[in-house]
Amino acid sequence: MKKSLFALMLLSLSIISACSDEEEKPNVPNKPQEEEQQSHENQQESSKPNKENTVASITQAGALKNVKDQLNTNLPITLPKGLPITEGTFLTATTKAETNEVEIVFFESKEYLPINDIKLKQPDRATVIARLLVKQYENADEASEQIAFENFSQKGGQEVDLGSNIKGYQDAGAGSLWTGWNEGRWAVATHTRTDNPEAGVKLAKQAVQFLESHMLPIPKQHGSAQLDVYESGNLIVWQEDKLVYTLDSIKDPLKALEIATAFYH
Repeated sequence: MKKSLFALMLLSLSIISACSDEEEKPNVPNKPQEEEQQSHENQQESSKPNKENTVASITQAGALKNVKDQLNTNLPITLPKGLPITEGTFLTATTKAETNEVEIVFFESKEYLPINDIKLKQPDRATVIARLLVKQYENADEASEQIAFENFSQKGGQEVDLGSNIKGYQDAGAGSLWTGWNEGRWAVATHTRTDNPEAGVKLAKQAVQFLESHMLPIPKQHGSAQLDVYESGNLIVWQEDKLVYTLDSIKDPLKALEIATAFYH
């Protein structure tokens, strides 16, 4: 009987002790699940880079916008919609502006380099794609004098079929052979040496085929393109009223043509 009474007392003491421990615990409410999830999302968001800003600074559109912003000129110039660059490289440029003249040298680089970065002076850091010079003249007549426009059908010469119902006209002299034709208000001509005449015709046919699906900028009034087989004298010039655009420093003649068509808007 005494043993039973003693066991009952021990059980009562255990129950009282457990209740006391439960009462001593602070009553901390649980965080709502929604609040916990929001906090987790905020932490994730803050750890992410600002992707939109990063992309904007390295895409062609972003680079061309930065070029225009840094020109600091009142000349109403048009920039290309894009440029043909090697896959995996970045478009960048150096700019120089004077009262009536703007010069932009476009580069491609393996690393992202801002516009006018000092590293662009190092040939091993970036490769020149093209140089664009835009100059404003006193009037449209003076600007027109800068364009070497010719009407080749009137000038005459040895006829050659360039495809797409276009006739070219050849003119030789001093070891050079030119094959010229007209595309609207443009005069286009390829240059080769007289000992390699087929190369000039081949390049002319390639240019005609390319222009079947691409548009050169519409000049006011004329434009001219000289495409060199030996990649040493590619030159594309066109007029927009008092402004004259010049593209040079482009080795590949077909790439020169492609860059020029990027100015068509």
